[in-house]
Amino acid sequence: MSFDVCLHISDALGRYGFGPGHPFNENRMDAFWREAQRRGLHQQVEVLETRPATRAELARFHHPGHIVRVESLSMTGDGYLDQGDTPAFKGVFEAASHVVGATLDGLARIMDGRVKRAFVPIAGLHHARPDGAAGFCVFNDCGVVIATLREQYDIKKIAYVDIDAHHGDGVFYAFESDPDLIFADLHEDGHYLYPGTGAASEQGSGPGKGKKLNIPLPPQTDDKAFFQEWQRVEAFVREAEPDFILLQCGADSIRNDPLTHMGLTPAAHGHVAARLVNIADELGHGRVMAVGGGGYDMTNLAEAWCEVVASLVGNKSS
Repeated sequence: MSFDVCLHISDALGRYGFGPGHPFNENRMDAFWREAQRRGLHQQVEVLETRPATRAELARFHHPGHIVRVESLSMTGDGYLDQGDTPAFKGVFEAASHVVGATLDGLARIMDGRVKRAFVPIAGLHHARPDGAAGFCVFNDCGVVIATLREQYDIKKIAYVDIDAHHGDGVFYAFESDPDLIFADLHEDGHYLYPGTGAASEQGSGPGKGKKLNIPLPPQTDDKAFFQEWQRVEAFVREAEPDFILLQCGADSIRNDPLTHMGLTPAAHGHVAARLVNIADELGHGRVMAVGGGGYDMTNLAEAWCEVVASLVGNKSS
């Protein structure tokens, strides 16, 4: 049986987490997968194992020094990979490499026509910079996917859409001057939340000016207010006519997340994914990849990500 959507699940992917006392822990993938199975979504997608990214693949976005440092701390499991949010643990290099490898495998399957769309739950590590980890993010799989689309597939015009409560700063600043990376990010206002970036005035620089849309939202923003702002994003993406759409669908923008202050329901995530699928289909290529991003309430992330998968499949009643 052939499927339009692939989904990556593996023990190695699930090991990307920072321990039971950390918000980004190892229970997140299993929480999602149990709900996906309960809804029968696992029968509507091609379920795949993951592979680690190679060092050469990581180096498409990351500086060699950062890769070497992660490898070194991965052997001892000591210290932090950033200023205190992202602790090292034994095997962190391998776990983080599987995050990137999963997204690259999904990308390859989309680009060679085996599937139209892909979802990777433990991915969307949008804070990592080319030269360092940040905010629970060791390697920036989104950045690697964008670089790979350019280098390997000659896809230039890419839309990156981010609805995580935290601003996708690692992607934004790496491609701030890139006119072909269409960036649209709805996030909790940085006055209240890490990383404190993503003001509406940040619209790109140089040739990328006007190709970036940051929409900071006040705490407790609900679905009604979100959908009103979403219309701006949809028009922005549609006008750009991208050849590939990458969605970071962090579930920490759902009401009652322990780290954030937003008020969305999982329906917002399903709506966004469905609308992006419609745009991709209207453009004739259908190419959409979704990556899980943040989310630290297990019920919230399970429900939000399942809504995304249902929209990718085209079965919003799931």
